[in-house]
Amino acid sequence: MEARIRSDWNKFRQLVPLLTNKDVSLIMRGRLYSSCVRSSILHGSETWPVRKENVVALQRAEMRMVRWMCGVKLKDRLQSKELRERLGIDDIALVLQQNRLCWYGHVLRKEDDDCVKKCMEYEVEGPRPRGRPKRTWREVVRGFLSV
Repeated sequence: MEARIRSDWNKFRQLVPLLTNKDVSLIMRGRLYSSCVRSSILHGSETWPVRKENVVALQRAEMRMVRWMCGVKLKDRLQSKELRERLGIDDIALVLQQNRLCWYGHVLRKEDDDCVKKCMEYEVEGPRPRGRPKRTWREVVRGFLSV
């Protein structure tokens, strides 16, 4: 996850002259950010085993970039939601959830003998290790569907 955030910052720094240019509207900056920077950080996110602390790290990095694009300091105490609305972008946690659900629908439409669909239904045999079991990708998606 740290490598993804680092690559996201590298992409952001390449585009800083455009993303912070006062002549470019905030909506256009938000579109540029979504298409170039956010897409690089969320590449392959449909299958990530994301934990809450990973989502928080993504949100924290994104909000630093959003504040930078809007020219707002943390001391200004503006809400994150308001800044995202100015740029016309959604919360990264919501986009991550949408990507995962989109991939889930894609896998469900596959043939029953497809290897990707078989992997989704695969159950590991044998004794389970001690402690709380890790959440599977399917359990995470079911949690989204029940909300």
